[in-house]
Amino acid sequence: MIYIVNAGDTVSSIARKTDVPVRKIVYDNELTDREQLVPGQALLVVPPGGEAGERGRLSVSGYAYPFIEPYILEQSYIALNELLIFSYGFTFEGDLVPPPQDDLWMIESAWKNGISPMLVLTPFSGGGFNNQLIKVIVENEEIQKKVMEELLFVVKDRGYAGVSVDFEYILPENKIQYAVFMGKLKELMNENGYKASVAVAPKTSAEQKGLLYEGMDYRLLGENADSVFLMTYEWGYTYGPPMAVAPINKVREVVEYAVTEIPAQKLVMGIPNYGYDWQLPYERGITRAITIGNEEAVSIAVENGAFIQFSDSSMSPWFTYQKAGMTHEVWFEDVRSIQAKLKLAEEYGLSGVGYWNLMRPFRANWLLLGKF
Repeated sequence: MIYIVNAGDTVSSIARKTDVPVRKIVYDNELTDREQLVPGQALLVVPPGGEAGERGRLSVSGYAYPFIEPYILEQSYIALNELLIFSYGFTFEGDLVPPPQDDLWMIESAWKNGISPMLVLTPFSGGGFNNQLIKVIVENEEIQKKVMEELLFVVKDRGYAGVSVDFEYILPENKIQYAVFMGKLKELMNENGYKASVAVAPKTSAEQKGLLYEGMDYRLLGENADSVFLMTYEWGYTYGPPMAVAPINKVREVVEYAVTEIPAQKLVMGIPNYGYDWQLPYERGITRAITIGNEEAVSIAVENGAFIQFSDSSMSPWFTYQKAGMTHEVWFEDVRSIQAKLKLAEEYGLSGVGYWNLMRPFRANWLLLGKF
């Protein structure tokens, strides 16, 4: 069950009400101080022996960098089906660029726990997505062939289950060529017993304007990939005004459009494992929100005596607090908002959900997933 903390509640009193041991509530929710709660806080309360014995119906994937702390990654193993290792890049000459840290330990750890590790390919250059790299790979057949051959070699050599492509800011004139490239990659991978998936920006119509959207054709990419990861997050973002990172009403709009273009059984709905802390007043072009973990958000609320509220329209928790004479506004995810997203994925018969990213702890989330 999900228990919402009331004023005056303690972990001990909640344990008596729910007949769940204090130590289990503390452990499952990773409470740093078992007697320090905040009104409005959502706790996952699981009776002893009530944990999922196996993964749920929904397939679960998540991105992680090779420098992730092993204990944080291992938290997700009880729910995870696929590990997206971020990321390999490539040069303008078509040479594959491995991540700075060794990825082999993640690949081996994933297989050991029954999880499929996927190589993530990105057009990173100078710390960001470079659509000129995308332009080269989709327009130059020689470079394209070279990258795909190197990908196949690395997948075989390192022990990956396949390749997941995450290209963003694709030029509109490269839309068809990008989908064709995905089709060639899928064919190559499938012929050799591997998978090829693709991540797409959160569109709500085929004609949606903006560089993030115009280069992505949902229907063609759906036809040319084994699965499609909907990046349904970042409505609330670093430079934008305070709001939910993944408001359920906005996520629903994307899913409703996606299922008209792509079979539901191919779709993976993205979920953010993070939140943002904005200092007010918000000034466009000046204010920069700080990225925080979901458990970190609760700690901030506890430390500053905040009351956690819940938006029914976005199905997301939020609060404000005062520090050093300044007002802050925080939006994040908790088990209530996660549950709403999982129910949405089930409602539309999607194949699963995927997390950006696994780098921050959120044990209650992984326990909740076993129920879906």
